[in-house]
Amino acid sequence: MAAPHPQTAPSGGFWRAVDERLGISALRYEVPEHAQGLAYSLGGVSLVGFAVLVLSGIWLAQFYDPMPQHVRASMDSILREAPGGFFLRNLHYWAANVVMVTVLLHLLRVLFTGGFKRPREGNWLVGVGLLAATVGLVFTGTVLKWDQEALEALQHNVEAAELLGGIGTFFSPQFAERIPLLTRIFTAHVSVLPALLAVLLAVHLLLIKLHGLAPSAFASRSAATRKTAGEPTRANFLQHLGVVGAYGLVGLGGLVFLSAALPAQLGPVPVEGVEVTKPWWPFLPLFALENWIGLRGLVWAGAALFLALALVPLLDRSPYLHPSRRVAFLVIYGLLALALVGLGLYAKFAPGGVHLG
Repeated sequence: MAAPHPQTAPSGGFWRAVDERLGISALRYEVPEHAQGLAYSLGGVSLVGFAVLVLSGIWLAQFYDPMPQHVRASMDSILREAPGGFFLRNLHYWAANVVMVTVLLHLLRVLFTGGFKRPREGNWLVGVGLLAATVGLVFTGTVLKWDQEALEALQHNVEAAELLGGIGTFFSPQFAERIPLLTRIFTAHVSVLPALLAVLLAVHLLLIKLHGLAPSAFASRSAATRKTAGEPTRANFLQHLGVVGAYGLVGLGGLVFLSAALPAQLGPVPVEGVEVTKPWWPFLPLFALENWIGLRGLVWAGAALFLALALVPLLDRSPYLHPSRRVAFLVIYGLLALALVGLGLYAKFAPGGVHLG
């Protein structure tokens, strides 16, 4: 008689069987106590915001027609006829605002606390790439709503591509003349940029797992010291995910409130040949420079800003984390941040210049 077939499920129940196959318990590695605060959870909160954008964007895309002759009618249909379209468009808009804010705050926190220092220089550069992809998604999303602001943003895209010459060919109408540029921007918004963002996020998270969360710039003793002294572990990564999830739920509640109380506005039907709008707030500092210098100011200042961010690990290579040991570096980048805020406020209230043509 054949021997009975051995049991395939381990003793310990359903969750143990799941853990055996998915390795969830591997996420119970120790994280520093300071990681449970909001400042060190901003990256996770941004990820929750991206999830909201993906889910709401998938639904909105079912009713969006990216052909120029149909796009405005499809936007009206989303707002008036599509199931949940009005609310989800508002949710998508406010989630984009919140993600832009939390990504910038996360970058500033890492800059201030020295979280980019050895051995995390590579992850800082990945983070700069994530910021660039986020800005690209914000820009393309602005164009897709197809009102007057969107048309002027698209015209800026075309003229910037011409200014860049061969480098900007992909962003010009001539790259694929049979396909409208608006349609190609829609493709970039829903496939190219999300794919790039997903790859960079995967690398970002893997490097965090490899190097661990950055130590606190203000802690008197590290987690490793406490462990050597026999003190109990304060938290693990699964608990950190729980904290991030709690912050994310609070943020989601805020998004729902904003979506219901302050609907996103859709501007007038676009008219070519006029320039009467100002860009969304992340682009206002560059808009101010464009007022003074022209389109070159927008293009080269944007490139210089990302170059300044990429150079951070090279400019601050000291082993110190505490801000008091890095005063000169932080003053320089603090002044840069204040200059951007000042330029944005100036552009918000100053008369707009003529940039196109």
